[in-house]
Formats: sequence, structure tokens, C-alpha cells
Amino acid sequence: MANQSLKGAARVSAAFRNSMAGFRDIWRNEEAFRIECLIFLAGIPLAFWLGSDLFMTALLIASVLLVLIVEVLNSAIEAAIDRIGLERHELSRIAKDLGSLAVLMSAFIPVLLWLSALYQKLMG
Repeated sequence: MANQSLKGAARVSAAFRNSMAGFRDIWRNEEAFRIECLIFLAGIPLAFWLGSDLFMTALLIASVLLVLIVEVLNSAIEAAIDRIGLERHELSRIAKDLGSLAVLMSAFIPVLLWLSALYQKLMG
């Protein structure tokens, strides 16, 4: 690792620059991430309206953030598999499909929470 010799603030700064480069890469290359980011940003004010208290509001926002995190990990898996080789291989397919499944499963969390909060808001 190139940054192993960095310590303290220099290490934090380098890590932040690397994270921003990763954000730039995923934003440019992954339409699903861009859509999920827009949903996340649009959902923030809606979460404040829908949440019954500050904890519920934070939970609603965090649930959508979780989908973004899983999408980033899925994209990392896809990039690593593609780096290994672009030829079709059953293990590559499985790895990519499992990453996609993780995104799908993570999306059930905000659906469940947001529908529950909406029900509570409208019926409570």
C-alpha cells in the first residue's frame, strides 16, 4: 500500500482524496448509483416530514444510505472481477450476481421502513 508510510492528518487527507476519486468513478460509471443518490437526496426532506421523531427520521435516511453503500461494494466487486478478465466464467457470474442480490436485499430495508413510517403517519 502506497500510503502505509503516511501518519495522522496526512493519512486521513490521502484517504479522503482516494474516497473522492472513488465517488467520482462510481458517479461517472454507474447509472444505478446516480439514481440511488438522487433518491437519497430527495428522500432527506421527505424523511423529516415522515419521521415521527428524530430517531425515525435518521433511520429512514440511514436505510437509503445503506443501499448506496451496498451499491458501492457491488461496483467494487464488479470492477475486481472485470480486472481479472472479461471472458465469461461461472465464478465471475456468481460473484457479480451475488453483489447484485445484496443491492436488491438492501433495498427491502428502506421499503419496509418507509412504508411503515407512511402507514404510521397516515393512520396514527
